[in-house]
Amino acid sequence: MAQFFNAKEDLVKEAIDGLLACSGGKLARLDGYPHVKVVYRTDWDRSNVALVSGGGSGHEPAHAGYVGPGMLTAAVCGEIFASPSVEAVLAGILAVTGEAGCLLIVKNYTGDRLNFGLAAELARALGRKVEMVVVDDDVALPELSQPRGVAGTLFVHKIAGALADAGASLDKVTQEAKRVIGNVASIGASLDTCTIPGSPKEDRIPFGKAELGLGIHGEPGIEQIGFAGAAGAMEVVLEKLRPHIDGGPCVALMNNLGSTTSLEMSVLCHALAGSGAITHMIGPAPMMTSLDMQGFSVSVLPATESDLAALSSTVPMPAWPGLTKLTDVEVTPLPDGLTPIEPIPSPNPRTRRVIEQVADLLIGAERQLNELDAKSGDGDTGSTLAAAARSLKSRLDRMPLADLTQFFPVLGNELSQTMGGSSGVILAIYFNAAGDACAGGATVEKALKEGLKRVTEVGGAQVGDRTMIDALAPALDAIGAGLAAAANAARKGADRTSSIHKAKAGRAAYVPSENLMGHNDPGAEAVALLFEGLAKAVED
Repeated sequence: MAQFFNAKEDLVKEAIDGLLACSGGKLARLDGYPHVKVVYRTDWDRSNVALVSGGGSGHEPAHAGYVGPGMLTAAVCGEIFASPSVEAVLAGILAVTGEAGCLLIVKNYTGDRLNFGLAAELARALGRKVEMVVVDDDVALPELSQPRGVAGTLFVHKIAGALADAGASLDKVTQEAKRVIGNVASIGASLDTCTIPGSPKEDRIPFGKAELGLGIHGEPGIEQIGFAGAAGAMEVVLEKLRPHIDGGPCVALMNNLGSTTSLEMSVLCHALAGSGAITHMIGPAPMMTSLDMQGFSVSVLPATESDLAALSSTVPMPAWPGLTKLTDVEVTPLPDGLTPIEPIPSPNPRTRRVIEQVADLLIGAERQLNELDAKSGDGDTGSTLAAAARSLKSRLDRMPLADLTQFFPVLGNELSQTMGGSSGVILAIYFNAAGDACAGGATVEKALKEGLKRVTEVGGAQVGDRTMIDALAPALDAIGAGLAAAANAARKGADRTSSIHKAKAGRAAYVPSENLMGHNDPGAEAVALLFEGLAKAVED
C-alpha cells in the first residue's frame, strides 16, 4: 500500500519536524538526530515537576502531541514501534529537570521499562530527583503478571500534568499517578491489522471477524470473534471492562486506533453511551493510535471529583479532545410548516402490486447499481434506491394509491425524505410537478412529461449529459405507445450513456473520462430497470 512518506529512515524525524514547525514556537527538539529525538516545551518553568514520557513512534499524536502546559514537559520518541535509547531518555530528563524533580511515565513494555529505568538511574547518579511509574492498564490478558500499557496512559499524563502544573511536589505527583494507574483499565478491538511503513501488511484478521485485545504495536489479541456490528463489538469490550467500573462517576477514553472513520467512532460512542456504565467521555478521537489500524480502544477510569477537575482543565494541545459529561439526547419538535401532512389513504390493489414489484426489483439491483456507481461516483446509488424502495413498501398502507393527484406529491415527499442527496430532491421536484399537472387535468403521460420539464429547468441536465435524463426522456417520449415501448427506449438511452465519456452534470462530471468508458450511467441504468420492471408488472 502506498503511503505518504519519503525514505523510511527519515519518516520519524520528518514527522517530528513537521509537528514542531506547526507548533508556533511552543515546542523544540534537542540537537541529537537521528538517535536522540526529544520534543520539549520552550516555555518550561523548571521550578515545577517535569513529566517525561515517550516510547516508539507510530502512536501519534502520542506522545509528542501531548507536550505542553498541563500535560507533558517532554516526549522521547523512538523509531516506529521501537523504544528510544537510554541516551535519548537521559537527554530528555536532563533537558527539563530542575530542583523540583522529574516523573517518568512509562508504558509497560520491556524495552521501555529497561531504557527509561536505566536512564532514571543515570540521572539520579548525576544528582537529579527522578521517579518512574509504569502504566499497565491493558486487561485483555488478565493472567499476565506484566499487563501492557496502552491508551489509559493518557489519564496519567493529564491528571499528573494538572498537578505538576499547579506546583505539586514530586512525591504528590508520583503518588497520584500510581493511584490512577491502579484504577484504569483498557481494551481494544480491531477489524484489521496496522501497516508498518515499508513492510508488507499482515493479513491476519479475516472478513467477518474482529480481533479483541490486540496490542498497540499490532500484537495479536486474545481471540478473534464474529463481527456483527458496532453494538456487538462494544458490548464485548464492555464485558471485559465492567469489573473495573464501580458504579460511581466513570470516565471513558474513546480512542481511535488509526483509520476508523469519524462516522464509525460516533456509532461506537452511541453504543458506549447507551450502556449506562459511563458518565463522562474523552473523545472520540485518535489519541494513541497504532498507525492505520481500523479499530478502537476504550479506557475507563472510576473518577474522583479531583480527577474530573484535572481531566476537564483545558490544555492548548489540539490532540487532547477534552472531557464532556454524557447527557440524554435532546430531541425537539420540527419547526412549524415542516411536519408533513399525512395523506388520506386510499387502496388500489393493482397499483400496490405494481409498486411492490418495482420496489423489489430495485432492492434486488442494489449491488449491481452500487458496483456501476463505483465507476463514476461514490458507489451508493443502489443502496440509496434500495433504502427508498424498502421505505416506500412499508408506507403503502398509508398512501393514496387510488388518486394520482395525491399520490404523486406524496411519493415525491416520501422519496425526498428517504433518498437524501440530489436524487431525492430531483425526484421530489419531478413528482410534485407531475401531481400539479394531474390536479390541473393533465393526462398521466402529459403529467410525467411536465415533471421531466420541471426537473431539467431546475437541475439543468439535458439528454446527452450522462444522467438519468438520458433514459427518462426517451422513455416518456415513447410512453404513448405503451410501457413496453417506453422500457425499450429507456434501455437504449441508458446503454448509450456508456459511450458518453464526458459527463456534463451530476457527480460523474468530476470523474476522469477513462473511468466512464464502457459503463452505463448508474442513474440512467436505474431508470431503465424501473421501466422494464413497470412493463413486466403491468403485463403480469
